[in-house]
Amino acid sequence: MTLTVGPFVAEAGSKIRGVIDADLGTITVRIPVTLIHGTRPGPRVVITGGVHGGEFVGVDATTRLAGLLDPAEVRGQVIICPVANPPAVYQGRLNVSPVDGVNINRVFPGDPDGSPTERIAAWLFENLISGADAYADLHSGGIDQTLCDFVGYRLTGDPDLDAKARAMAHAVGYEYVIFGTDPSGGNSHAAAARQGIPAVLIETGQLGQRDEAAVEKLLGALNRLLHQLDVVAVPPSGGPGSTDGPEWVWVGFVESPATGLWYPDFTRGSDVASGQTIGRVIDPVDGSEHKVVAPVAGRIIYGMQGLTVRQGAHLAEIAAPFTPPSSTA
Repeated sequence: MTLTVGPFVAEAGSKIRGVIDADLGTITVRIPVTLIHGTRPGPRVVITGGVHGGEFVGVDATTRLAGLLDPAEVRGQVIICPVANPPAVYQGRLNVSPVDGVNINRVFPGDPDGSPTERIAAWLFENLISGADAYADLHSGGIDQTLCDFVGYRLTGDPDLDAKARAMAHAVGYEYVIFGTDPSGGNSHAAAARQGIPAVLIETGQLGQRDEAAVEKLLGALNRLLHQLDVVAVPPSGGPGSTDGPEWVWVGFVESPATGLWYPDFTRGSDVASGQTIGRVIDPVDGSEHKVVAPVAGRIIYGMQGLTVRQGAHLAEIAAPFTPPSSTA
């Protein structure tokens, strides 16, 4: 069976790298893809980087992975898209696209008749993600975001699908595996889960850094994931990822109460108590202060470090270890 994406057709045992033009209505963007079609049958795995601008680790790691994978050593098919959202990656440095101000990771699976960003999301799903046997979307902390490296997946209520996603998440080998309790919302991995595709979000790196150690860490994680999916037969260096570590669940999101200047009182990985002050938002006009407190106890996985924030901006996201409900005989 051939592997076809747009104008590219990869026969078994071949690798094709190129750029596909995607018509977004008012503009056309060029989306780079690599198709690796192994010599033996196996799953179809899709990996995307560059969904957001200013998140360089995933772009770098996927580009390197595309060069390293040898079709002779691959089972199945691997589709790699290192720059999934070219306007945000090449023209901006934030989560929102400079073309229409839309955060693509809030509108998946997109709308082929919508805004340019909604059309990119729809193009990615129609041409790359739909029909996959597994999907990984790579992110990192942007230029003003601190972050603990983590893997996320969503529960769907389908035991088999949830077990596959959980196994993928643990194979990555990161300390934090954080699950969402349902597949709602416009995130790419959630939208994939709603289509029955086991999917994970892999966050690596922070503050928009171009960090060699972070790229190497992510490459190791991707190799462990591909090994777990039986795409590559040789275990990667460093050994397999943990499959039995604790899981975490999101418990609280902190939004800015006002537009102003943000002065956080925490670092990534800080443990906080419910009601604890975690920072202040200062009005630059009159100097008035808005105290910001943690709504729940837990650990701060994500934190905003930018000075200027708008009302409603995410300042922190808090997770806690998941404790399964006790069963009674």
